[in-house]
Amino acid sequence: MSANISDPSLLRGLTQRRLGRRDALRLSGLAGLGAALAACGVQGKGKPSASVAPDAVAKFWTGKASTKHVDFAGWPLYMDPKKPELKKFTAETGISVNYQEVIQEMAPWFAKVQPQLAAGQSIGYDLMVITNSYQFTQFRESGFLAPLDHSKLPNFTKNAAPAYTKEAFDPGNVYSVPWASGMTGIAYDPAKLGGRKITKLADLWDPAFKGKVGMFSDTQELANFGLMALGIDPAKSTQDDWKKAADHLKKQKSDGIVRNYYDQSYVDALGKGEVWITQAWSGDIFQKNVSEGRNLQFVLPEEGATIWTDNMTIPITAKSPLDAIALMDFFYKPEIAGSLAEYINYVTPVPGAQAVIKADAAKLSGDEKKSMEEIANSNLVFPTDADYAKLHYYVSFETAEENQNFQKTFEPIVLG
Repeated sequence: MSANISDPSLLRGLTQRRLGRRDALRLSGLAGLGAALAACGVQGKGKPSASVAPDAVAKFWTGKASTKHVDFAGWPLYMDPKKPELKKFTAETGISVNYQEVIQEMAPWFAKVQPQLAAGQSIGYDLMVITNSYQFTQFRESGFLAPLDHSKLPNFTKNAAPAYTKEAFDPGNVYSVPWASGMTGIAYDPAKLGGRKITKLADLWDPAFKGKVGMFSDTQELANFGLMALGIDPAKSTQDDWKKAADHLKKQKSDGIVRNYYDQSYVDALGKGEVWITQAWSGDIFQKNVSEGRNLQFVLPEEGATIWTDNMTIPITAKSPLDAIALMDFFYKPEIAGSLAEYINYVTPVPGAQAVIKADAAKLSGDEKKSMEEIANSNLVFPTDADYAKLHYYVSFETAEENQNFQKTFEPIVLG
């Protein structure tokens, strides 16, 4: 699948939001992360199970009563500041919501709430949005997440896309339901390529672009592309696969194809012509196009792209879990999911939101109508089943040792 990004409304949310998401993904792969989490006294204990014992669900939910209030911990720029969806929820249910943008990065968030959760104390929030990262494993395996009662999630059951009911990091949605997803792909400057279109990960290894390819210094992102270029699903990769991917990336480097391994500065390098083709986050490219009137292109390569998912979860010590799960389910109403997607422009887990956005577009005119229609018709917001089949989750670290071995494998490529 390839996707040409040119619409301002399509990437309004991506441009702003991606900064926070990038930090989370970067931190999920830092060499010191395992040691930091180990210092908290928490270690991974194995693979997630597709279910928990029915009595565990019943034990948690029995006797819970509504408090008519939810304290919701979210990320910056992940909801319209006017909070129209929350206002509708309160109007329909009488449950008030205190939404706070308190999560900036996953590792610091885990470190902040771990002591209270370990002591069986409230963290001050009944609902929190966490990423499918190493920290998700730590939250889950430490017993810090409440098992969800799916009888209380009828909208999720009815309206969630099938891809979101079989995620590797939480099969069966035992502890989480998705909030939104995003993707990483390739950007290039068509003015430098003489009419050639970039469609494949293999293009990043093409000698025709010697010295003009940018790769990420983020080892997680770098490794993902090395793995996928060899036909390996990152989420299912082994340590032997990591070595193969590292060798493939080392050859790309030794052949002189890579100009540099970039952080956020890859955007300027592409804009200045220092690189012609690079790993990229779509929102960054949109921002560059708007601010400088450029025509940089973004594609999701044929071999696949990576997808991350932010997920709604209930802390085990939540004071208002009944109200929290009601809010979780509320966001799976197509009209609510559509309203949220119109603002943040991320991949929504509710396919039915597409019809809602199309209906909203029909009420508009001119540029507003065009922008809304492009959101509704974009496979970056509503991937097809074929698209989902090409999207891969990040490498999942079940233990600090795995994380450290991963870093030892890929860090020398960036640092050497």
